Amino acid sequence: MVTVDVQLHQDRAERDLPQPRLVIGGKDVTDAGGGVHEHRNPATGLVQAHIPLAGAAEVDRAVAAARQAFEVWGTMRPAERRLLLTRFAGLIRDRIPDFAAICPLENGVCVGGWAENVGPHVAEWTEYYAGWADKIEGIVGAAYSPHENVEYTLAEPYGVIGHIITWNSPALSLAMKVPPSLAAGNTVVIKPAESTPFSALLFADLAREAGIPDGVINVVTGLGDAGAALVRHPGVDKISFTGGPATARRIMADAALSLKPVVFELGGKSANLLFADTDLDTVVPYCAAFAMSNTGQGCALPTRLLVERPVYDEVVARVTGVVAHLPVGDPLDPTTYIGPLIDANARDRVQQVIDRAAEAGAGRLVYGGEPIDSDGYFVTPTVFADVDNRSDLAQREVFGPVLAITPFDTEDEAVALANDTEYGLSAYLQSRDIARVNRLVPRLKAGTVYVNPGPNPITSPATPFGGVGISGFGREGGKAGLDEFIHVKGVGTARV
Repeated sequence: MVTVDVQLHQDRAERDLPQPRLVIGGKDVTDAGGGVHEHRNPATGLVQAHIPLAGAAEVDRAVAAARQAFEVWGTMRPAERRLLLTRFAGLIRDRIPDFAAICPLENGVCVGGWAENVGPHVAEWTEYYAGWADKIEGIVGAAYSPHENVEYTLAEPYGVIGHIITWNSPALSLAMKVPPSLAAGNTVVIKPAESTPFSALLFADLAREAGIPDGVINVVTGLGDAGAALVRHPGVDKISFTGGPATARRIMADAALSLKPVVFELGGKSANLLFADTDLDTVVPYCAAFAMSNTGQGCALPTRLLVERPVYDEVVARVTGVVAHLPVGDPLDPTTYIGPLIDANARDRVQQVIDRAAEAGAGRLVYGGEPIDSDGYFVTPTVFADVDNRSDLAQREVFGPVLAITPFDTEDEAVALANDTEYGLSAYLQSRDIARVNRLVPRLKAGTVYVNPGPNPITSPATPFGGVGISGFGREGGKAGLDEFIHVKGVGTARV
C-alpha cells in the first residue's frame, strides 16, 4: 500500500498550480468551446482542477494572434530578440522552484528526482537558443566574382509554428521546441495535453513578464480535436509534435492536405548494450535506476538491457537488487524515486502489459509484477530477464517502470538485437574498450548513442536529439534544432 498525504496535495495544488486557462494574444481565456477537463492528481486520484479546453474557435483566435504578432517579432532586430529571450531565461531561472513544485501535482513526477531538474533544463535551453537569435546567417555563393552575378541565401522564419507537446515532461518539451522557434523569429501556438497544462501556463506567464510581445506565445490546451484544428489551420506554417507514432500518423495525414512540414519526436525502445569489460559497480546502478526514472515514462529511457553472457547472471541479480531498493510512493516525498503514472488508463495498461508478458512467457519475471493497492496510479517497478526479443515486451514501448533484460554472446548479436525494432530513438553502450565503442556506434540504428554513465545527456541543448524509423524525424537541440524552424531563400542578383 502506498501512503499519500491527500491534504498536503490539496494544499499544494491550491498554492502552486497556475490558474487553469488559455492564453491567446496575451489575454487569459477561461470560457472555451472545447468543454472542461477534470484534472486528477496522479498520486491521489482526486480532482484538483478544472481545465478549460480549446475548441476550433479558440485555435483560430490563437493562430490569428500569432500571425499578427509575427509582424512585430519576425521583423524585430535579432539582437533585440536575443535580449528579450535572455531576460526570459533569467526569469525562468529565478522560478526554478515553481517548475519543480508543479511537476508532482501536474503529472506525478517525483520532487526529489526528475522534478528538481526540470527548471534548470528549461532555463538552460532558453539561454542556449537566446544566444543563437542574432547569429543566424546566410551565405554568399561560391560562384561570386566581381564580374558575375551575386548569389546568396537568406535564413528566414517560417511564420507561425504549432507545437503539440507531450505530457510526460511538458516543461522540457516546451524548452526543446519553443526557444529555437522564437530565436529564429517565429511565433507559436502551443497545445499542451489536457492533463498537463500548468507548466505551459507558467512558461507563458514568464514570457509576458520578460516583455515578449503579446501573441508571440499562445497556449490552447485541448483534446485531439484541438490538435487537429491546429495542424489543419491554413495560418500555421509548420508543426512540431512530441508523442506516439499512432498520433503522428494522423497528424502527418492532416498536414499532407496542405503539404505542411512537420517535426516528429516519437517513442522509443532503446537498447542498452552492457559488455563484460565494464565497471559493474558503477554501470549497473545507473542502468537499473535510469530505466525507472520518471516512473519509466520517457521515450528515450534504456528499457531494454542487453548483457554479455559472462556477466549476465550477476547483472540480473544486481539490477534486481537496485530496483528492489528504489523507493515507490508519494511524489511530494523527496526520498521517493518512483511515483505514480499519469492516469488510471496508463496504470491499467502497464499492469496489463506486465500480466500478459508473464502469462505468455515473454521473459522470466525476476522482480515486481504485482499490482499496488492505492487510490493513485501506481505500478510496481518490474524486471523481466531472459526476454524474447521478438515479444511485445521487447518490441513495444511500455511507458512504465518495466525493464527487459536479454543476454548476448557476440558484438554482432548485440547489434542485431538492438536494431531489431521499428524504433530508433536512442541507444546506450557500456564498455571501457574504446575500439569496441568506435566499432559499434556507427552500427546502432538510433538518432543518438550515449556511451557509459554520466549526467543525463538527453536534455543537453547543444546535442541534437531525435530518431529514425518510427521514432520520428527532425531534430531538437543544437543548431540542427534551430534549423528546423528556418527556411532558406535563395537570391540571385544581376549586376547593373
